[in-house]
Amino acid sequence: MARIAGVDLPKNKRVVVGLTYIFGIGRSSARDICREANVDESTRVNALTEDEIRKIRNLIQNEYKVEGSLKAEINMNIKRLMDISAYRGYRHHRGLPVRGQRSKTNARTRKGRKRLVGGKKK
Repeated sequence: MARIAGVDLPKNKRVVVGLTYIFGIGRSSARDICREANVDESTRVNALTEDEIRKIRNLIQNEYKVEGSLKAEINMNIKRLMDISAYRGYRHHRGLPVRGQRSKTNARTRKGRKRLVGGKKK
């Protein structure tokens, strides 16, 4: 079992797919990592040698911001927007769509469940 950046990679998946389980590494950066570490992309994670795992781990550690440090940076950026009272920070604070999407209808993912307002009968 390969453990890289605090994440257990799935054993039976290809290395390129397994690396995407790490937060902050997508398909293209996983391909780049394999190319730089001289690891065949079609190799399964359980077939990696200790030397290959060490190369991949060192590459990720030195050149990529992943997992906790990346999440902390993202949260700090959002907090900075809120602190300077930017429009985007306000939208984050209110739990509304940030990037200009319509919110009169739709936007349910961001706004949460619809809260019904009941009308009073006389």
